[in-house]
Amino acid sequence: MKIDNHYSWFYYRMRTMSVPEVLFRVQQYAQKQVDKQRTGWQTSASVASLPKALFPVASVSVPNWCMIQNIFEHRLDFSQPIDWHLDLESRKRFPLTYSKTIDIRTGEFGSAKYVWEVNRLLFLPTLALQYRATRNPDYLHRFVAIVQSWVTENPYLQGVNWYSNIEVNIRLLNWFVCWNILDASALAETDSAFRQFVFSTWLPTVYQHCVYSHANPSYHSSANNHLIAEYAGLFVASSFWKFPESAGWNQYARAGLECEIQQQHSALGVNREESSEYIQFVTDFFLIAYVTALKTEQPFSAAFSRQLQSIFSYIAHLLDQNGNIPQYGDDDNGRVLFLEDRKPFNNFRSLLTSAAVLFEVPLYKQHSQGYDLKNQIFFGAEGRQRFDAIRPIRVNLESRFFAKEGHFILRKKESSGNEIYLHFDAAPLGYLSIAAHGHADALSFIMHLDGHPFFVDSGTYTYHTDSAWRRYFVSTRAHNTVCIDGQNQAFQAGDLLWLEHYQTVVKKAQNTQDVDEVVATHTGYERLGCEHERGIRFLKKQEQIIITDQLTNRQRKNRLVEVLFHLSPAIQIVKVSLNQFHLTHPALKRSVLLTIDPALQVSEVRGQTEPVKLGWYSSRFYHKEPTTTISGRLTLAGKTAINLHHQLCIQS
Repeated sequence: MKIDNHYSWFYYRMRTMSVPEVLFRVQQYAQKQVDKQRTGWQTSASVASLPKALFPVASVSVPNWCMIQNIFEHRLDFSQPIDWHLDLESRKRFPLTYSKTIDIRTGEFGSAKYVWEVNRLLFLPTLALQYRATRNPDYLHRFVAIVQSWVTENPYLQGVNWYSNIEVNIRLLNWFVCWNILDASALAETDSAFRQFVFSTWLPTVYQHCVYSHANPSYHSSANNHLIAEYAGLFVASSFWKFPESAGWNQYARAGLECEIQQQHSALGVNREESSEYIQFVTDFFLIAYVTALKTEQPFSAAFSRQLQSIFSYIAHLLDQNGNIPQYGDDDNGRVLFLEDRKPFNNFRSLLTSAAVLFEVPLYKQHSQGYDLKNQIFFGAEGRQRFDAIRPIRVNLESRFFAKEGHFILRKKESSGNEIYLHFDAAPLGYLSIAAHGHADALSFIMHLDGHPFFVDSGTYTYHTDSAWRRYFVSTRAHNTVCIDGQNQAFQAGDLLWLEHYQTVVKKAQNTQDVDEVVATHTGYERLGCEHERGIRFLKKQEQIIITDQLTNRQRKNRLVEVLFHLSPAIQIVKVSLNQFHLTHPALKRSVLLTIDPALQVSEVRGQTEPVKLGWYSSRFYHKEPTTTISGRLTLAGKTAINLHHQLCIQS
């Protein structure tokens, strides 16, 4: 059915909705018309008393503050007046009109993502720390000026910064952290100008954010990480600031967090959005809520605590020896807080520091990055004592299979520091009916050697603003798997919208001291009358990984089969023979010999845009660079099947 492009997204989006969700969306639309009458609403929020600081930040080590901050591929000078509605990339501005009717998808006003990244105010806690450490009034004056500017230029429900509830709640959490760092309640007692700012500007906008958070939940097919953020922001705010509605808000948000930590994770702590980078993002929301609950003596349930620990355990097993993750699914550089005292900063390892303090597990401490600034803020000197008291136990992590979830970590770790690491993805496409942050990557693999990526997921690069590149980076061809007839394993109906999700089946999962083996298949090419089954066999003593692709064509029509191997840009390639490549990394002595089945016609592609995109890598949002993709092709005749065999051999 061909549909006009103007309406196609709405048509496909409707297809993902259940009847209850359609009714919910109708209610949302009605609420949107009512809310339009509240644009520019001003309030004088009242609290019974100003809250006491929860975090012991007196003795933290403070990094040097730089007014110039990186915003994706651009830099912003926060010492200068800030245009809160400007897209730094396109130099376009979003209008100061009713927020809920602003177009963020077509690029007419630029990229909302760039605007939102500035408006999350992730830089403010570090500015607050500078004042707390130095008591230099210039830092406090700049802090106050920035918040006042934001409030003045972002009236309630006007502009793109009131469009998305997740953005509202990230801002709310950063204001909560800033208040604690400044000890704003105590400061308001001694500084009359600051007290005036608190009551006339800061508290009223905090209240507005709470009202918005509660009134605009992301339910049904939108109930992914956004809903977690909304519950976390409102829970933390209502635990801290005692507005008249805070008790009700707190009960609502607490129940939501208790539900979503179970709903959006498996029993083993695997996040269901199928996006590895989002794990640190989501876990930070749960962490800050959990710590706030402990500090306010209203802890979450034992079931919540157990599930949080399961998430930390998955993180510990997911990392390679250098703290790299297999970057499956979307990665938009999303962060809840930006409290960094070291370069490079690894938020996964920072989370394991938090986990070690909370649960006193040696494995978490072993794979953490030490007692960093974020944890100094959360736990203070007492937390450091708990962290230091954990007796170190060196454990060489082994292979770990999360078979029900479809994630398999094949690993050989030696005391010498050598490590062979492979992640095999036989997981679902994504979470809920839209699978917004999943990629069409069934039966793909990612391989690291001695802490350095060799075979990689191509990355994310963009969401809404460049649909052609979005289509490439989420496509099956952008992953280390098999693509048939150049088609995706599922139907991409929008930039963050998938239909016709494939199903995966794990046929075999066995790991022993000497051999790991996984065999799985998926239904993504049933519409073509084809089936792809992939087996991964890791011979640990021989240090060989054998990949077997079984392809079946049940129809009479011939099909084009393509087996893809995407390499990290750091990898150097020497072609040994027609189907054999020697792969090296400049930092390593060991290397990989890739042998591709001789039935395939092999080519190397790098930075290609025509006739189709191939050979690109995005290590971070809004950044892409050419890399080498090795493509092996053959024509699979109708009513036939074939087995293909490839090898990765580690060479010293």
